Parts: sequence; structure tokens; C-alpha cells
Amino acid sequence: MKVRYIGESFGIEGLTNGKEYEVIAIEDDMYRIIDDSGEDYLYSIHKPCSLEDSTKYGKWEIVEND
Repeated sequence: MKVRYIGESFGIEGLTNGKEYEVIAIEDDMYRIIDDSGEDYLYSIHKPCSLEDSTKYGKWEIVEND
């Protein structure tokens, strides 16, 4: 599945507004995504946010559903 992050960008190692990401797994209402750091992390399906600052968050838009 591919999703697009819509919201405030946070850091060069997080998520970027308007960028598409590949979902490699879904675990307990979380998407496992390879983010801008090049590593895979879990982000909330409903309110993805920065680990350092939860006031910076956005939403997912499904681009391609396998």
C-alpha cells in the first residue's frame, strides 16, 4: 500500500508534507513505514506525529491500495 502524508513536515528524518510512503506492514492501528531517515518506524494510522513533538501531526491519504 502507498500513502501520502498530509500535514506539517517534521525534520529531515521524519515525514514530509505531500510525500508518498510505502506501508510495509500494519500493526495494531499503526503503519510501519520507511520514513525520510531511511529506517522503518511505526506511525499512527489516525494521527501520525513526530516522536519529539506530538503537536506536529497530519493525516494519511491512500494513494494505492494493494
